[in-house]
Amino acid sequence: MAAPRTASVALLVFTRDLRVADNPALAAAVAGSARVLPLFVVDTDGPLGPDPSGRTAFLLDSLRDLDTSLRERGGRLVVRSGPWADEVLRVASEVGAGRIHLADDPGGGARRLNLLVERASALRLPVFRHPGVTVVPPGTLTPSGGREYKVFGAYHRAWTAATWRPVLAGPDAVVLPGEASCAGFPDQPLDQVLDRLFGPPSDGSPLASSGVRRARRFAPGGEREGTRRLRSWAEEHLAEYAGVRDDLSADATSRISPYLSNGCLSARQVASGLLTAPGGEAFVRQLCWRDFFHQVLAARPDAVSADYRDRGHRWVTDGAATDAWREGRTGYPVVDAAMRQLAREGFMHNRARMIVASFLTKDLNVDWRLGAHHFLSLLVDADLAVNQLNWQWVAGTGTDNNPHRIFNPTVQGRRFDPDGAYVRRYVPELAEVRGAAVHDPDPDTRRRLGYPPPIVDHAEAIAAYRAQLAIADARALR
Repeated sequence: MAAPRTASVALLVFTRDLRVADNPALAAAVAGSARVLPLFVVDTDGPLGPDPSGRTAFLLDSLRDLDTSLRERGGRLVVRSGPWADEVLRVASEVGAGRIHLADDPGGGARRLNLLVERASALRLPVFRHPGVTVVPPGTLTPSGGREYKVFGAYHRAWTAATWRPVLAGPDAVVLPGEASCAGFPDQPLDQVLDRLFGPPSDGSPLASSGVRRARRFAPGGEREGTRRLRSWAEEHLAEYAGVRDDLSADATSRISPYLSNGCLSARQVASGLLTAPGGEAFVRQLCWRDFFHQVLAARPDAVSADYRDRGHRWVTDGAATDAWREGRTGYPVVDAAMRQLAREGFMHNRARMIVASFLTKDLNVDWRLGAHHFLSLLVDADLAVNQLNWQWVAGTGTDNNPHRIFNPTVQGRRFDPDGAYVRRYVPELAEVRGAAVHDPDPDTRRRLGYPPPIVDHAEAIAAYRAQLAIADARALR
């Protein structure tokens, strides 16, 4: 039953901002209304298939942590499931909310957010969209005569010179609606709610029956854990970041990307906190890349699946070669190590992501969309804008000024894993091959250790790729 609507009650919908620190939507809801109901909706219209990455486990950790933080301030988190916009409006009606606050997410959440705004407008229910997913909101910086920056260097200069919004402290208190308004929201331990939604299939849980699994393959989620890990990493590795960030075996990168993609950490707060520290400038530049891709996708939503720059390339869909790439048995050790790391951990080093993406699109000439989909299915840090547009950057259909950039997997392996430790960590067949020789074992060694020969000859594959480019370029000039 609907409760009488009142402006003194706000519905705060958490999306990709699962934190209390530097959360503009939370701050605005608390400041603008006497009472606030915090809500998270598990979207049953989203991808609820099997989750081999453990991304669901990371999300549930993050929700538990958020609920704890809200309870410390007198509030709590309500979790519902269903078609996202339907459920948000249903809860708003049940609690009598006079306004809705949430983080603006023009990336993966744009479609459902626009639907909510359209339907809420018809009900004369205001929806306030706040920054919080990126450092600088998409659309804030635009070049003269264009909707978005197409070149990273120009965007980085504008981004660095821009005035960033202030970092916000978490609220001291979150006051829930009164007892009557909350009659439909009993104060249950969040674990009971999550178990009801995500329990094993045998107990009839609605999301579990859709195939969601709760395997853990990454660090625990949540604002507290993300903050702890960032602080620890920065103390130990930030100063050396520029020199070691591409070192595959060192594994000295921050690994905070899942905390950023889920909003357990504020990109804005991270940027301001590290920018002036030794090594901070190089690290914060990576946050600028993240913002860059988000502003591209906000201006060109079709770039999720369409070439950002159509260069007339004709891809193939070789099932056997693509399967070998997915399974880490291409015969190129650094490619196979990276793909096995992805399958095992739900994570892959950024340098390795570029190597395997180049191999799929340039050596195998396979459509970048197949690779991007595979990454999205496994990465704990899956972020639609960053994933799709990084893939396009490597494939030559995106924002790279050098669309024909090629990563030679053997050369890349020797350069960024010089003693072979990264390969031996993930390709146990090659554990006895010492030093840089692991990046190109001879045929006898491969046979003896049960490691496959290369599925393509790199030089021949790239020659064929370049020949196709010449044909496409000639076709474009007609």
